[in-house]
Amino acid sequence: MRSIAVSVFEPKVVAFVCNWCTYAGADLTGTSRIKYAANVRMIRLPCTGRIDFLLLLQAFGNGADGVIVSGCHPGDCHYTSGNYHARRRWILFRRLIDFMGIDLRRIHFTWVSAAEGAKWAEVVNTVVDDVRKLGPYTSFPKRLDRVVLEQLAAAGQSCPVHGPAAPVTTLDGDACGAATLAAPAEASV
Repeated sequence: MRSIAVSVFEPKVVAFVCNWCTYAGADLTGTSRIKYAANVRMIRLPCTGRIDFLLLLQAFGNGADGVIVSGCHPGDCHYTSGNYHARRRWILFRRLIDFMGIDLRRIHFTWVSAAEGAKWAEVVNTVVDDVRKLGPYTSFPKRLDRVVLEQLAAAGQSCPVHGPAAPVTTLDGDACGAATLAAPAEASV
């Protein structure tokens, strides 16, 4: 009997974490050998108070299906008030992502201290399970916008995918072959 390989969706989750608390908590998770989903790629920041929330949008644009932002508990910030700044920005950012039509369940904001390895594992597993239920995030454009190609053609510029050897000379952007809706080089998440 032949078996058919079934592709199971495994979400890509990017976590922007505080160096002093959450990153140390995630390290404790590993050293304590607590099992959690391996779908998370961590980006260590000095403090969540310094995060530019456009980075979250950029993560989605680069193929992430979900995002976690995690820092020190309020009152425990290494930089005194960074997590308060992050929380205020998060309140505003939630409105923006809701307006953009991004499902709020794809982004999770939490506090995890250096001593909470088990909590980090729980957060990661919960977010990965939630995003898995939502399915892949495909709303961000993965291809060149036709308007951009038309502007390049009008300016006599070269194809942004194929370089100077392939000038974009038509409004369709087809001069270089695959330029019309060619996917740009994808960044690894």
